[in-house]
Amino acid sequence: MGIGSIIFLAIIVVLAGYFIVIYNNLVNLKHAVSKAWSNIDVLLKQRHDEIPKLVEVCKQYMGFEQETLTKVMEARSRVSNAQQSGDMNALGSAEGMLRMGLGNLFAVAEDYPELKANETFRHLQERISGLENSIADRREFYNESVNRNNVRIEQFPDLIVARAMAFKPFELLEFAETETQDVDVKVLFN
Repeated sequence: MGIGSIIFLAIIVVLAGYFIVIYNNLVNLKHAVSKAWSNIDVLLKQRHDEIPKLVEVCKQYMGFEQETLTKVMEARSRVSNAQQSGDMNALGSAEGMLRMGLGNLFAVAEDYPELKANETFRHLQERISGLENSIADRREFYNESVNRNNVRIEQFPDLIVARAMAFKPFELLEFAETETQDVDVKVLFN
């Protein structure tokens, strides 16, 4: 075996090793996105289970505020449908509607001192607010994971491995336009 053959073999081994390292890194990124989504999914399911309890407690005190309660339940249903289908655009929009509905529900609850004093209501309100904050944190982590994955599969030389092994980009979980608009503080004080 000549020196040329040894050099050729060494180059093949280095390239194969480099291919393996890139492939493993891409697999790691893909699974990081899946893990981040699973974390959001768990929180969405927990919130999904808490909202009917909150609505039931509110129904006992807010009989004529049926429209607010109905909007919350419709938004909850949309979030669930989007979550099950994996449609990130629909989920982002439905999440915006649900957050707005819950905000309206909590604002309307201010007019019901008996409801605000109800221990179950306060507990559910705190629980849902905590879940909302956790979901927001997890959304940020999910989008960061998606972004890292999508950038890597577009960069050279990872692009070659990604295309050869059929790695696909993921969709960002984007917020509804209503969540990114400026808040009219004047309206809140009327």
